[in-house]
Amino acid sequence: LFRNYNTGEGTNNKGGQVNDMCSGISFLFGEDIKNAVYSVIHSRSLEGEPGLRLMENLARKSKCDPVAALEMKPDYVKSILAPLGMLEYPIVLITDGQNNEVLERLEADPDIGPMLRTVPEEVCWVGGDLTLAIMSNVFIGN
Repeated sequence: LFRNYNTGEGTNNKGGQVNDMCSGISFLFGEDIKNAVYSVIHSRSLEGEPGLRLMENLARKSKCDPVAALEMKPDYVKSILAPLGMLEYPIVLITDGQNNEVLERLEADPDIGPMLRTVPEEVCWVGGDLTLAIMSNVFIGN
């Protein structure tokens, strides 16, 4: 990623313009990318019932909660970030946009809300979101 990331210059194998892999992280942290300390919450709906079945199957095998990672309730997020001291740093939400309840719950929380950041639509794309996730100090996903 550090040596050969896509800077948004050139074309892909189909001749289309490529996107900058650092679009999201550059927008959120600007010149301070190297010193950025942040967490990423990846919230994806997993397409309804099939996703719920997948999570229930994983929960049976791992003994984890079958819906906590889908719901991303503030207490769940805080139970992960607080012991790591990460509630005082930005929390970036990357999402497929199919469950706005997650965003609304997190924004309303007095601890998470002030630290929550989202990536604007104009710089949001899968590659940029992946870079944000890979470079984060803490990743909470489903």
